[in-house]
Order: sequence, then structure tokens, then C-alpha cells
Amino acid sequence: MAEPEIPERFLEGYDRILAEVAETGRRLTRDELETRRTLGREAAEAGHQLRALVRLHLAETRAAWPLTTTGAAVTDAVLGAVEQTVDAFAEGFERAQRITVRREEAARREFIDDLLYGRSDLGRLAERATRFGLRLSRAHAVAVAAGPEAYSESDAVPRSVEAALLSRFSGRKILLTTKDGRLVCIAPGSQPDVLRYFAKQAHVATDGGQVAVGRPHRGPGGVVHSYDEALDALDLAQRMNLDDPVLYAADLLVYPVLTRDRQAMADLVRSELGPLKEARGGAEPLLRTLSVYFDAGCVAAETARRLSLSVRALTYRLERIHQLTGSDPSDPMHRYTLQTAVIGARLLDWPAKEL
Repeated sequence: MAEPEIPERFLEGYDRILAEVAETGRRLTRDELETRRTLGREAAEAGHQLRALVRLHLAETRAAWPLTTTGAAVTDAVLGAVEQTVDAFAEGFERAQRITVRREEAARREFIDDLLYGRSDLGRLAERATRFGLRLSRAHAVAVAAGPEAYSESDAVPRSVEAALLSRFSGRKILLTTKDGRLVCIAPGSQPDVLRYFAKQAHVATDGGQVAVGRPHRGPGGVVHSYDEALDALDLAQRMNLDDPVLYAADLLVYPVLTRDRQAMADLVRSELGPLKEARGGAEPLLRTLSVYFDAGCVAAETARRLSLSVRALTYRLERIHQLTGSDPSDPMHRYTLQTAVIGARLLDWPAKEL
């Protein structure tokens, strides 16, 4: 596409300055430099390219070069004036660009905050989203990556992940940002490959950080819903000691179901596992034994290996649990209740917190 024609007013007074410098050898005055800066700012605000503007100044320099005077001193004075003029013009141009960038960054951050917190009018939010490449009438999914430290958009980690995404998916409608020190990627729900790739790149860039992916949801409120699911998955991973590098909210739906009635779950934990407090050393060692036993598929040899116990010592612990609770971990009739209670204990942080 052809560049827009640059108005002559951005060269206003330039030929006069060159002529006077050639005659007197003077430098540009303070007012003249300020005028060049103002013209540079106005050119930036009008959307012209700095390269084209510099080219225009150089062309005008050739056209207005004083032919009536010669000599090294004159040439040096005129070239010095050209240098001052272009430098002041570019300074004004760059100032305007920096202000524009800061405004864009502020608008982008405000949009992201409203989008992820659902604080704005949904219709207005959808209108603003098109400016940042999102069409909120469609389904979107959100992935959140948590690393060993907090990140901002200007840090090397987010920049490297963004570069990798843009290199692979340059034509996709993707929004990458940071929120509360975590990396956040928003992508169309029909493109799960984007979030899978983001998860891979973020896991590496954050030195093994964990990534959670929410389910796709439609509409302006769908983004915040998916974002909340991803955050809940990260929180759940911390409480449940889940060490998977990538967590999918769709695979963890059973846990919100189990804790939907918190009081009922607390009653189950107290009634089923409460007697473990009577054991020597408290409930924690036996609770961990049950947790590892269920994670190992109720295979005694594998459980003993993970706990660094002999099979005989493990058998003693399981028998002790049976004695205290009245439920036998090896009995399929009792196993489901015990395992549900163990999951509830993890979710409710029992016995560290009283129920």
C-alpha cells in the first residue's frame, strides 16, 4: 500500500533556515529547534513514517542547497543545520510515539483487567476486544502459567514465550499478557493447539512452572469463566500436590463437585478420618499412607516403594487404619468412602486446619 503524501507544512521554514545558515554560519535558535520538535510530534500524530519524513528533509536539503556560496566552512555549517533539524524533528516524533505507546499500554492493561475480572459492560467489552484481536462472540479458552517468580509483560520470560507463539501462529487471534505475576494466554476455543504450544513454551521458559488450561466458553463472560477455571486448577494442584506440568480443568471437574457442599465434605472427613488423630504421631502419617496407597492403585508393593517402607510395615499401617476407623482400605466396599474422605482432607487442608 502506498504511503500517504506528506504535507509541505512539515518542512515549514526549513529552506529559510538553510539559506541563513549558509550566509552567517549560525546554528539553529532555541525557538527554531522547538518548532522542529513540534512539527515532528504533529507528523507522528498524523501517522506518517519517520523514514519517509527524514527522506523528505534530505530531498529538500538537496533542492534548497545554497549554490551561491562555496567553501568548506559553509558546507560544514549547512550540514550541521541539517543534523540539528533532523535530530530535533526526530526527537519530537519519538516523544509523540512514546506517549502513544504508553496510552496504548494503559488501554490494553485496562481492557485485560476488565476482561479477566468481568468488571465492564459486556457489550462495550466486546467492542473493545476487536481492537486487540479478539472476537468475544466466539468461544475462547484461557491458559495460565505460574513460575517460581512473578512476571510482568516487560520481563524476558513473557517476551520469549510471546515470540515463540507469534513465530508459530502469526495469523492467529491470540492475546498474551501477565496478570498477578502469572503468564496468561487467551485463544479461540476452536484452536486448542495454540494453548498446548503455549503450555509447552511456558513450562520451559519458567523453569518447570505449572500451566493450567480452562475450558472454552462463549461470549464476553466466557473468558473470565475460563480464566477462573485455570486459576482454580492451579490452586487445586497446590492443595492436592498434583505435579503434572499441564492441568486441564476439564479433567478436574470431580473436585469442585466433591467440595460443592463443603459442610457435608467436612462431616465426612471428621467421621471417617477423625479417629486417625488417636494414632501415635497424629493423623498425618496415616493420612499420607492412605493418599499414596490410593495414588498407587492400591498396590501394596508400589505403595511401600513410594513411602520407602517394607511391605510388612505398610501392612501394619493399613491394619492400624482399619482398627482406628473401622474401614478397611483393601475392602472395595470401604475403599470409595475412604478415598473420597482422603481427597476431601486434601482439599480442606485437614488436619492442619480444624474443620
